[in-house]
Amino acid sequence: MAQFESLKDRIRGAGADLLYIAAEKREGFFKPEKYLLEHPVSFPFLLDEDRSVTKSFGLYHRIGMDAFNIAHPATLVIDRGGVIRFIYRGDGQTDRAPTEQVLDVLGKLQSSG
Repeated sequence: MAQFESLKDRIRGAGADLLYIAAEKREGFFKPEKYLLEHPVSFPFLLDEDRSVTKSFGLYHRIGMDAFNIAHPATLVIDRGGVIRFIYRGDGQTDRAPTEQVLDVLGKLQSSG
């Protein structure tokens, strides 16, 4: 979240919105509700407690070297028509999309829109 939170003005300037999704229970291991109260974010945050959103995008991660019953970290750019224009699926829990690559996709969508 921190990588995109610091870019909120550039994201909004590209005519985009951001939505954070976490495949975690409200009172799960990482206590996301408590974390968000202590570290508010500028964009909406969805707790995908039943993993339905995670599964619908093919990001559910049942078991892995660094994960159990959560999502692969991922960044998706979805245009206003609902078409996925970019997807980055991390190989591990610390693997994130390069921010400049995401901003480049947003810029291309804005200029073609």
